[in-house]
Amino acid sequence: MACNQANLFIMFSLVGMIIGLLFDIFRIFRKTFKTKDIVTYLEDIVFWILTGIIIIYSMYRFCDGELRFFMIVGIIFGTTMYILTLSKYIIIFFTIVINVVKKIIIYPIKLIINTIRRIIFRHIFVIFINFRKKLWNLGKKNKKIRGFFEKKEKYNSI
Repeated sequence: MACNQANLFIMFSLVGMIIGLLFDIFRIFRKTFKTKDIVTYLEDIVFWILTGIIIIYSMYRFCDGELRFFMIVGIIFGTTMYILTLSKYIIIFFTIVINVVKKIIIYPIKLIINTIRRIIFRHIFVIFINFRKKLWNLGKKNKKIRGFFEKKEKYNSI
């Protein structure tokens, strides 16, 4: 019986470490991606739902759904040990990896978007300037249009 309880304590300590790792995954995403408050709230809800599923699954898998005090202590112990020992290094490592991957993926996408934007806006800008020049030249040639522009200028100078 004591051997079984010791094994369960170790198993639930590992479950606590898994929960700590899950917590760090959400922390890493919060550090690397700026999100709005509502997204943070939703992430918290997802974290607690996943934590509950992991604990309930572990209870049914390892001890037929029985909840014992040493299992709760094992989860708290495992989570605490993970946060005090591995958490800092895992956060640093995966934050660097995600930032490098973001730069590798986002840089070519930004380059393509900026190139397309330059091509499209350059043509639109040229068309707009040519249209404006032609309209201005047409206004200089046509008396009615020229009169319209001259009236505008008189009212604007007042």
